[in-house]
Amino acid sequence: MKQLRISEQLFMELVKFHLLDMEENLPSIKQGLEAKLDALVMRDLYSKYKTAPTEEKREQARKEYLDRRGVSEKFRW
Repeated sequence: MKQLRISEQLFMELVKFHLLDMEENLPSIKQGLEAKLDALVMRDLYSKYKTAPTEEKREQARKEYLDRRGVSEKFRW
């Protein structure tokens, strides 16, 4: 099983939410977890791009990565 790293601040907010039932940090917890999930997806797409078995799959992963990154078609090679 892979391990993930999160910031100490996010960890403390999660602890307060789950153990102390403090719900005022819920929006920042949600934002932090969404940011982490986006980073994981981007890393996965980049890895697929670099390790794709065929040129077609590599190009598909590259396009998806650049689309999610928000890179304009004008700036792509």
